[in-house]
Amino acid sequence: MRIYQAIEEFEGVKFAVASVGTFDGVHLGHQMIIRRMKEVAEAKGGETVIVTFDPHPRRVIYSDSADMKLINSSRLKKELLEKNGIDHLIILPFTAELSRLTSGEFIEQFLVNRIHAGMVVVGYNHHFGRGREGDFRSLEALGDKYCFQVEEVPPQVIDGVAVSSTKIRKALLEGNVTLANKMLGHEYSLTGRVIDGVKLGSRMGFPTANIMMEDKRQIVAGDGVYACRVRWREREFFGMGSIGTRPTFDGHNLAIEVHIFDFHHEIYGDELTIYWVERIRDEIKFNNINGLRDQLISDRTKVLRIFGREV
Repeated sequence: MRIYQAIEEFEGVKFAVASVGTFDGVHLGHQMIIRRMKEVAEAKGGETVIVTFDPHPRRVIYSDSADMKLINSSRLKKELLEKNGIDHLIILPFTAELSRLTSGEFIEQFLVNRIHAGMVVVGYNHHFGRGREGDFRSLEALGDKYCFQVEEVPPQVIDGVAVSSTKIRKALLEGNVTLANKMLGHEYSLTGRVIDGVKLGSRMGFPTANIMMEDKRQIVAGDGVYACRVRWREREFFGMGSIGTRPTFDGHNLAIEVHIFDFHHEIYGDELTIYWVERIRDEIKFNNINGLRDQLISDRTKVLRIFGREV
């Protein structure tokens, strides 16, 4: 996949099958759009082109969304789009000036004059342009005007709910990673460097790796204890992770940490990716360290059973 940090870098292709959006999460709905784009590109002898934005448009347009968090880090979003088979990714810097373009101006300036799109594929309920005034009908009209085809992909429904990035973020904040992962079609993950901790876990026989996230704009799932998979140096392990403030020790700062099963390596400074599989309980304040240790033993048994491992 070729990545362009400016529209001027894109030199064009024989037949561009394009889509525009934030693609936050690269969830099942996005994956359906990409599959359709690839089908058309293969039939037409063309290539797929996604136009996305950085920062997220809501962070620029709405003052109350300036600190909104994203499902993926910037790096993971690119990796997922490449894994799904996109040929070209154009990242437009989203500015106040860009936000003032009407839907017609945006289509003309970018999809017509720069990309020369032969077909545009969008998801259901797609809106674009100033004040989100553009929709599928207006896109069809623009397609007629500028001679490109338009197709709308229907919603993907999970547990009776149409998949969207907004609903996935809500599920994550509630700690419902099971639902979020279903909607994503892959496991929600956090990547970061292992930092020095206060060694509280080691005192109880459950040493943890504390991570500093690589992308501060990424959403952190709700507080609690989770069954996790952990990736380190291309190797995968099972473990149990915790998100919270360590209330038993009167903590105040958010900590993201994971106890990796059967792991005895020195990893300070290394990169870890934690995949959050299932939430098993709330964060609890215990009266003493022995109560917490007993709970951790119980947690470990539950997590091993989730992964079908021997207890």
